[in-house]
Amino acid sequence: MTTRPDAVDGPHDPRAEAGTSAEAGVRARPDARALADRDRARLLHPFLPGEQHSRIVMVEGEGCRLRDAEGREYLDATAGMWLCQVGHGRREIAEAAAGQMRTLEYSTVFWDYTHDRAVELAERLVGIGSDDTRRVFFTSGGSEGVEIALRMARNVHHRRGEPDRTWILTRDSAYHGAGYASGELSDFPPYTTGFGPHPGQVHRLSAPYPFAAGEAPEKATDLLVHELESAIDRIGAHRIAALIGEPVLALGGMVAPPPDYWPRVEQVLRRHGILLILDEVVTAFGRVGHWYAADRIGVRPDLTVLSKGLTSGYFPLGAVVTSEDIARTLGGDGGFPVGHTYSGHPVGCAVALANLDIIEREGLLDAAERAGARLGEELRSLHDIPLVGGTRQYGLTAAVEIVRAPGSRDPLPEGTYAIADQIRDRTGVLVRGGPRALTVAPPLVLSDRETTEIVAAFGEVLSGLPVRS
Repeated sequence: MTTRPDAVDGPHDPRAEAGTSAEAGVRARPDARALADRDRARLLHPFLPGEQHSRIVMVEGEGCRLRDAEGREYLDATAGMWLCQVGHGRREIAEAAAGQMRTLEYSTVFWDYTHDRAVELAERLVGIGSDDTRRVFFTSGGSEGVEIALRMARNVHHRRGEPDRTWILTRDSAYHGAGYASGELSDFPPYTTGFGPHPGQVHRLSAPYPFAAGEAPEKATDLLVHELESAIDRIGAHRIAALIGEPVLALGGMVAPPPDYWPRVEQVLRRHGILLILDEVVTAFGRVGHWYAADRIGVRPDLTVLSKGLTSGYFPLGAVVTSEDIARTLGGDGGFPVGHTYSGHPVGCAVALANLDIIEREGLLDAAERAGARLGEELRSLHDIPLVGGTRQYGLTAAVEIVRAPGSRDPLPEGTYAIADQIRDRTGVLVRGGPRALTVAPPLVLSDRETTEIVAAFGEVLSGLPVRS
């Protein structure tokens, strides 16, 4: 597979670490059809359409590229699930995992137990955060982290003598996970339909989506803040525990709010004693050009949920980072009465440390800003295509808004999922469909040539779509 020109270790042969073919045998190409048949017989897939019979069996990855069992190469403009910051196939991360497995494959962080890697990673996460970040609670992923953050928010108010503060404010077009509480906070019907009864005590606010609302950007924040204050008045501040939000609406279409939105929202919350939970599962670790998006948007959250880019997907790991005030309320001795078997897994922590080393050593925060700016500029070439309602870019995230007809603001009724499949099948570029927009969030090692390839794939497919009346 092709390798980015500035790769630290040079071209990567996935078989190299296993020795030569004489020593360990060369891995034969798998039988794609047989694997697909076995998959259909045994696996339950998340969100697989009922009539979908095909399977794409991925077997190899390097940099921004993936290869399937039939030998076809793809440009992964989704970074897996918006998580592979450092690119696929990084040998140094594999070596970090193997080395940790040989030394200490598992240890708990329950009770008074800990281990060196959990301590090192916690210190690292606090060190790259604001001056107010103080404690780290490890999880296995983003959904789990949101569940923990919600528990912490309600528990903090309970410990402060305000047990009635149980309501959670969330927003339209939000995605916060697939757990029972986190799923209810997510504004996508498949997560809640047929799974009731639901936890309840959730109030949904409008998303900062000026394109859909048709409001002038300079008026959007005024309207949204007014809506927030009105909701607080109706529910009662004394009953609201927290507001949770993504700095950038990811599954909602890579929507960054106006620059004054988050600071003004934070001011309202502070005035009423309502906690701010930032869901940075997608945005942290360089995705928007900073370690944490909070630094870019200018807020200091009480609780921050992390995952995805923490390990670049090389190991399931997440974390909830708390402010000093929250940490002190939850217990100065560092305890919290919830835990998971794999919290602070030593291998996951070792992988995360190696991943953060790469991001820092290779300057990937700045690289994300440079690549993102180029991507945003090149995407503007799509504006002449009739069904492109607009494009947007924030850090190394971007979206192409698809409309029902030229000049319309209405989305396609069926969303853009089938268009994403067409782009994949015709061009080999992986993008993600959604209710309104096609989105990309490539690895931070994206090259200029790969940026142009992504935009060309959009253009090739979108320019051929029929114009509806």
